[in-house]
Amino acid sequence: MEMSKTVEEYLTKHPEYEKELSLLRKIILKTELVETVKWGIPTYTINNKNVVGIGAFKSYVGLWFFNGSFLKDTSNLLINAQEDKTKGMRQMRFSNVEEIDQKVIHAYLLEAIENQKQGKEIKPQKKPLLIPDELKEALSTDSQLSEAFDGLTPGKRKEYAEYISDAKQAKTKLTRLEKITPMIRSGVGLNDRYK
Repeated sequence: MEMSKTVEEYLTKHPEYEKELSLLRKIILKTELVETVKWGIPTYTINNKNVVGIGAFKSYVGLWFFNGSFLKDTSNLLINAQEDKTKGMRQMRFSNVEEIDQKVIHAYLLEAIENQKQGKEIKPQKKPLLIPDELKEALSTDSQLSEAFDGLTPGKRKEYAEYISDAKQAKTKLTRLEKITPMIRSGVGLNDRYK
């Protein structure tokens, strides 16, 4: 499915939840949040920081708070959709319009806005770069390759390290190393052609 460019376009793509999405949007627009579309879905920001988003799924409509872990959740409505993965995001789920309590949601929105104004947010933790043995050995025996690798951005170095590490068999790791060696030398990233 093609990404929506406007909120209206998103709503028309989900006629089964048009009432629910429209009501959630109406509640959000009563606040000072700015409406935009990010990743093809309605997203609401303050000071260019994501606060909340709405979306339709197979069996429910979701309202997710980007830094919902800071909310008090006095009505016990928030869930973590991916335990052990999602740190800050929390969502509310509704299967029909009757489940949407405007006053309660408005209170959660005001708290989320205030939290964002106070700068409360989960900062992503940077994982250390783990270079697999195969790549370490190649870099230690080839100074030009090592220099080219060091000249790459941290993101590109990580892409190459993970590309080799993700291979299960030693043979595959070596094949991948052969494939990426000329790319490293030329200073391109593994996924540059997709960007």
